[in-house]
Amino acid sequence: MKYVKGDTVIYPQHGACIVVGTKQVTAFGTRQEYLILKTVINEMTLQVPTAKADQVGVRPPVSANELEDLVSVLSKADPRVPSNWSRRFKNHQEKLKSGDVYQVAEVVRNLAARNRDASLSAAERTMYERARINLISEIAPALKVSNEEAEKFLNDALEKGVLKPAKAAKKKAEAAPKKAADEDDDDF
Repeated sequence: MKYVKGDTVIYPQHGACIVVGTKQVTAFGTRQEYLILKTVINEMTLQVPTAKADQVGVRPPVSANELEDLVSVLSKADPRVPSNWSRRFKNHQEKLKSGDVYQVAEVVRNLAARNRDASLSAAERTMYERARINLISEIAPALKVSNEEAEKFLNDALEKGVLKPAKAAKKKAEAAPKKAADEDDDDF
């Protein structure tokens, strides 16, 4: 696919990037055209051989129409998440490396659910934050909104599904002491 200056693209490990342009570079005796990308998140500059951009996973962001599918991925629990930490971590790493927005959404969903049920390890917490940032950086251009609004969209999608039970359990837990206090008042 041909990208032009100003296009927003997704680079798997860094999320949304803006195409700054292209330049010819001679490396190892071969002259190649490189795509110059500036990451939206940390404002790093990346150079990707134009001929290999598809191979490394550079792609356009999802469209607004595809966000409905993204919400369904974020809100549906995945029963196939490995319980073994190292397998789960490796599985999530592979999904993030793929650059596929739906696989990144699966990682965010799975780690959000795990964070709800038990605390995440430091490595998983870092992975979760990184995956969230990448997903937010992709949602923002699809909706043509700020990162803050894209984050709200992401949180709302998670609350429709995987985070919903935790909310209900929290309300139930908060209501239990109140109910017990009310019953104590009835004794007098």
